Amino acid sequence: MTNRVGLWIDRKTAVIVALDDKRASITRLESGVRRLGYRGAPRSRTTYSAKYGQGDNQLHQQYLHHLDKYYKQVASRLRGASNILIFGPGEAKSDLKKHLTRQKAGDRVVNVETADKMTERQILAKVRKHFQ
Repeated sequence: MTNRVGLWIDRKTAVIVALDDKRASITRLESGVRRLGYRGAPRSRTTYSAKYGQGDNQLHQQYLHHLDKYYKQVASRLRGASNILIFGPGEAKSDLKKHLTRQKAGDRVVNVETADKMTERQILAKVRKHFQ
């Protein structure tokens, strides 16, 4: 069982680093989600008002549905972890933490940090340093 997991995440890609006593494994997940062009709609997760139109609301709901599927897929890879470090740019890290909290796994998250784009080697080094 993996005790420590570090996760770099944005809305397109998740890089999961699982540390055991003897080795580290890296898994990359692609969301397949792409940002759709809305006609003047806000970029938040709030429900759109009628002034943005029915079509934009449906596009936004589809986008949120795809993101939720992505977060479920990522969360399923974190099941065996007792300590989870989440980092990355944007809102995906806090959205995933909220998802984990709803799934009663939020207490395993030890830290949520902001980080820029990183290579897999940089992600691995950051996770090792954090759990040292």
